[in-house]
Amino acid sequence: MPYRRERFVPGHYYHLYNRGCNYEPIFSSHHNYIYLLQKVKRLLREIPLVIIAYCLMPNHYHFVIRQEGDTPISTFVQRLFLTYTQAYNKQQGRRGPLFEGRFKCTHVDSDEYVIHLCRYVHLNPVVAGLVSRPEDWPYSNYREWIGLRAGTLVDHDFIKAFFKTPEEYIAFVESQIDPQLEQKLRSYYLD
Repeated sequence: MPYRRERFVPGHYYHLYNRGCNYEPIFSSHHNYIYLLQKVKRLLREIPLVIIAYCLMPNHYHFVIRQEGDTPISTFVQRLFLTYTQAYNKQQGRRGPLFEGRFKCTHVDSDEYVIHLCRYVHLNPVVAGLVSRPEDWPYSNYREWIGLRAGTLVDHDFIKAFFKTPEEYIAFVESQIDPQLEQKLRSYYLD
C-alpha cells in the first residue's frame, strides 16, 4: 500500500470520511453501529485522539478528530476499520474490501471552519432524509453536544469554547449558512 502523504500534527483538527464500495451499506443493523462505536472507545484508551464530532451513516462515516499525541490518525483509522471490515464481512458472509479505497482526510485549518464542519457532520442524516431532526439520529454525537445523552465520544470543553449553551448550538445548526462561506467549506466535505 502506498505511503499516505498527509502529515498529522498534534493539536490539529481533521475531517475523516469514507464510504462503502459502490455506495453499498457499511452498517446493516443497529448492532453494527454499536460495535464500531465500542471499538472507537477501546482504541481511544491507547491512541491519544479526541473525537469532536462524528456521524455514522448507512453507507459512509464522518469523524472530526483532534490529534493529541504523536501516534498518527492513520493508525487509529487503520486499526478501527480493518477489524470492523473483518467482523462485518464475517457477519454478512462476504469477502473483499468494504470501503471505497483509503479513507479521506482533510486538515481543518480554522476554528470557524471546524465548527461549521461539525454542523455539516451532524446534519448528514437530515440532508439524507433519514430523520427530520439531527437529534433523532442515534449514530452521531449531536445528542451529546446538546445535552440529550451522556456519551463519552465528545469534547465538552471544545463545545463550551464556541457555544455557551446547548440552545446556542441548536440555533447554529438550524440557521442558514452564508453561501460564500458554504462555497469555501466545500473542500472539507465528502464529495
